[in-house]
Amino acid sequence: LERIKKIQGVLIDQLDVMESMTPMDFLEFRDLLVPASGFQSVQFREIEILMGLKTNQRKEVDRQYFLGRLKKPDQERLLEMEKGASLINLLESWLERMPFTFTEDFDFWGEYQSTVDDMLCGDELTIQDNKATLPPKGLEIQLANLEATRKTFESLFDENIHNGLKKDGERKLSQKATLNALFILLYRDEPILHLPFVILENLMDIDEHFTTWRYRHAIMAHRMLGTKIGTGGSSGHQYLKSAAENNRVFMDLFNLSTFLIPRSKLPTLPKQLKDKMNFNYRG
Repeated sequence: LERIKKIQGVLIDQLDVMESMTPMDFLEFRDLLVPASGFQSVQFREIEILMGLKTNQRKEVDRQYFLGRLKKPDQERLLEMEKGASLINLLESWLERMPFTFTEDFDFWGEYQSTVDDMLCGDELTIQDNKATLPPKGLEIQLANLEATRKTFESLFDENIHNGLKKDGERKLSQKATLNALFILLYRDEPILHLPFVILENLMDIDEHFTTWRYRHAIMAHRMLGTKIGTGGSSGHQYLKSAAENNRVFMDLFNLSTFLIPRSKLPTLPKQLKDKMNFNYRG
């Protein structure tokens, strides 16, 4: 994973060289590129599929361009590839196997929910205490935001809500995998969770680097083309900008920051569980 990040850094740095060209210089040879485009990069599509970005998860305009520019054998290869396991599928299976969050003698998530409820009640009291200094609309907005936060936390523990969000494409990981990933982030300082934490961080870094590359590409296209269509027939800058915003794979991991709480408020783990997390665990 670290090597992938280094390679991504090299790719992104190449854009600095390309951006040294002026739009007028680009126009001198742009027509020679037509109809070639990034849509014909089979290997980039393979990388996206292997990470977990499937055709049915793309925006409609992206689905139209995804296979349309490829030769028939390449289309068939990519469609066959989508039938296999992706990195996010393997991540989900790995997270679901983590043994520490569900034990008979310690209800961690019950303790966590109680802590969160106390925090949110404290936030509500703070808002009410300050209502004399807030305009009516401001008070209404803050209370609405607090209620939205409550519903977000509720979606973490209600399997039906979580599955509904997954069906709508707003979440990709199962509820169990999501909870275990959150546990890793909350207790990343425990010896046995350090490496899992590093893996999750690296996956987010890789996703971020791909987003950076796509966004830099979009900005460069805007700089070179303005509002002209791309060489492959897409809407150019607008299409690339949309792809940068929508084609992220590990959004579930990024969104876990919503559920982090201060270390001082973390539930205290029982000694027996702490011992297991100190490389003494025997499954």
